[in-house]
Amino acid sequence: MSEQSFDYIIVGAGSAGCVLANRLTEDGKHSVLLLEYGGSDRSIYIQMPSALAIPMNREQFNWFYYTEPEPGLDNRRMHTPRGKVLGGSSAINGMVYVRGNPFDFERWQESGATGWGYRDVLPYFKRAERRASGGDTYRGGDGPLGTCYGTQENPLHAAWLAAGEQAGYPRTKDINGFQQEGFGPMDMTVENGVRASAANAYLKPARTRSNLTVWTETRVLRVVFEGKRAVGVRLMVNGVEKTVRATAEVILSAGSIASPQLLKLSGVGAGAELQQFAIPLVHELPGVGENLQDHLEVYFQVACKEPITLYSVMNPFSKLKIGVQWLLFKSGLGATNHFETCAFIRSRAGIQYPDIQYHFLPMAVSYDGSNVATEHGFQAHVGPMRSKSRGWVRLASNNAADKPKVQFNYLTHADDQAEFRAAVRLTREIFSQPAFDRYRGREIAPGADVIGDEQIDAFVREKVESAYHPSCSCKMGAATDPMAVVDADTRVFGVEGLRVVDSSIMPSITNGNLNAPTIMLAEKAADHIRGKALLPRAEVPFYEAPHWQTKQR
Repeated sequence: MSEQSFDYIIVGAGSAGCVLANRLTEDGKHSVLLLEYGGSDRSIYIQMPSALAIPMNREQFNWFYYTEPEPGLDNRRMHTPRGKVLGGSSAINGMVYVRGNPFDFERWQESGATGWGYRDVLPYFKRAERRASGGDTYRGGDGPLGTCYGTQENPLHAAWLAAGEQAGYPRTKDINGFQQEGFGPMDMTVENGVRASAANAYLKPARTRSNLTVWTETRVLRVVFEGKRAVGVRLMVNGVEKTVRATAEVILSAGSIASPQLLKLSGVGAGAELQQFAIPLVHELPGVGENLQDHLEVYFQVACKEPITLYSVMNPFSKLKIGVQWLLFKSGLGATNHFETCAFIRSRAGIQYPDIQYHFLPMAVSYDGSNVATEHGFQAHVGPMRSKSRGWVRLASNNAADKPKVQFNYLTHADDQAEFRAAVRLTREIFSQPAFDRYRGREIAPGADVIGDEQIDAFVREKVESAYHPSCSCKMGAATDPMAVVDADTRVFGVEGLRVVDSSIMPSITNGNLNAPTIMLAEKAADHIRGKALLPRAEVPFYEAPHWQTKQR
């Protein structure tokens, strides 16, 4: 039997892989095979926005990676969920649409990712987006990915925005536009009441094309090389191991945990590590799996004196009503992720652009649903954006079925701890503003007695959670950077016919949630891969706080 062959093989049908599958097949010139280990995303729990905690807790949809014991967190092993389903993590995430701060992409450019500055990437954010309220200079109105604002019907959202102003912070009309800094509405990837995952936005419209083939429940074992050229993949499908060939390129879009794992299993990585597992070295690339970054956050929770929070609908009858309304009309509380307002602020004077993010939620509960709300309350998820701690992804064995070892080294840099202390104190100040007077009860967490540095540090170590933004483990950079894994065209250094396109190639983590910039990465990479002329740069201004050198707000 002859081996099957396609022009492009894409490994991973997540946020990046779905974009690439669509863009690489839209002109009809190339055959594409998209491979996904998970299965169908046809589940009410995925499609209904308010059910977001459910798919994250099901092995059917989540890889359930866990870190090694984290030394900076009292040796806690932290859950690192990644999507195992069509749509990948965009099918199980919180649907928050945050592009990042323009200065993030300027940092990318300065670090060696030439052509990835803010004015280079903005046209690709716009190409991706179909904003419910239409496009403008900074926003897209007719792309595949639906975004919208929530209704902000709960009065606690207005209190949050007012409290920010009372504390002296600016209001921003659009965190994804000219000015990220300040308090404002938060976009979500929801369209017509349904989760706008990458599968819904990009893959479903493309699946009618004859030049796109999608295989689910398929485990990729390794990339196949002839010399230094990637020529296909070895995979396991329906219990049978076989090779499928790529005549043009293999593209890894398996995410920040699995992409470095696959590179190493294929012989691309640090030679000493590969030798340990008897993997023949194809090319020495010590940066594979290094530079791993994430966001951490604590839930700052306050009891509410008025029965207006989402705790009111945490009973079975109310949940049934919400579900029925969503099923019939795709409206109501089922049609939102409830993260409808937010803020980005600077932790101290001398910080050029925001380094603390807030998600505000009119309920006191854990993000993944592991702790049930026990009373009326509200909370801010708060955490620093640019941790200096760096982690890694390393092999546990040479078997693709064995999960790799993951360690973020959370809070092992002293600056990260200082930023969390500032985050806790600044949040307490915001919640103490007059806008919350009528609602504010006791401080549930951290607790009013958690005041000193040591107390705050202990609270953070014990209670901090991942915001589920693993990234940067196959960083993009210049050829002169010994730790760079891919070049500015997303090609893996030292080999041919192989690219990585997903959040792992970010040189440094962006401000906020990572789904939006990951989709942008894939939109731009698709033009690099096809050899198309890049979209013209957007010569637009962006915000920098006046007097940032001397004032925190």
